[in-house]
Amino acid sequence: MSTSTLPTLIQRFFTERLCTQVNASPNTIAGYRDTFRLLLNYASKRCGRPPTKLTVQDLDNSLIGEFLGYIETVRGNTARSRNTRLAAIRSFFRFVAMLEPAMLHHCQQIAEMPSKRYVKRAIDFLERHEIEALIAAPDRSTWSGRRDHAILVLALQTGLRASELIGLRRSDIALGSGAHIRCEGKGRKERSTPLRRDTAKLLEAWLRERGGDEASEIFPSIRGTRLSRDALERIVSRHTLTATRSCPSLTEKRVSPHVLRHSTAMELLHHGVDQTVIALWLGHESVETTQVYVHADLRIKEKALARMVGPDAKPSRYRPGDKLLEFLESL
Repeated sequence: MSTSTLPTLIQRFFTERLCTQVNASPNTIAGYRDTFRLLLNYASKRCGRPPTKLTVQDLDNSLIGEFLGYIETVRGNTARSRNTRLAAIRSFFRFVAMLEPAMLHHCQQIAEMPSKRYVKRAIDFLERHEIEALIAAPDRSTWSGRRDHAILVLALQTGLRASELIGLRRSDIALGSGAHIRCEGKGRKERSTPLRRDTAKLLEAWLRERGGDEASEIFPSIRGTRLSRDALERIVSRHTLTATRSCPSLTEKRVSPHVLRHSTAMELLHHGVDQTVIALWLGHESVETTQVYVHADLRIKEKALARMVGPDAKPSRYRPGDKLLEFLESL
């Protein structure tokens, strides 16, 4: 029998497990928080009790399965988002199993719930002429235009994630000889990314105008506060719309800060940079993550096709010589 209530276990999961033992990033904690906020509201309506009166037993694999279906069908979450929510729930029940051995079987049932398979679509990225049009879009006669121009140039040269970009401070950038930026990425991994000479000069001019101390964000909002992720997305969308006037192909693409990151990787790949270096550049945990850019690059495949020599053998179709094999072939 459980000796701890569900509210107590959830609080301990966040304070002890995520914040203390794992030292999870603020983004991870926010994602887990949102998952449990949705789950508890759903379970409260299903069980007819407020969240504080729910028990661990109420959150069984049947209810969680229905919850996952609800966030897909009603809230319109993708299969990938559904799997992220499920991962957070499974992590919680593994924690409960350690604290409450009597609940082991209940927790195992949930921990063994499978993730949903989904189609991995080709990534979006910008071609060189589209990148140039986007960078030229901001009106650099205004303060916000100069800021946005610097944001776009830095994002497209470094491939920083949105959270990394808006979190940059003056102390994170080193100019002069060996110019580079430092950031803390996913999994609290620190990395340094070199800057091209033109990018370094642009940032130097921007920082002189921006002012502030070493702890100041490099790219503040108009009010002087830190840019939000939504604000960054609006900046990218607004200038993409402007860039479509000179580059109509952008109308066919949904450009986001993450698409800029993909574009950086593709630029590196087109210039012959090795995949392992690209993985280090982007802060990927594994080189396998970087391979998606190879799959997305049609030009690499076309070069491979050009090197292929057609076989001398006459083409023919395979015909099974057995009824059982014929049946399998028809499936």
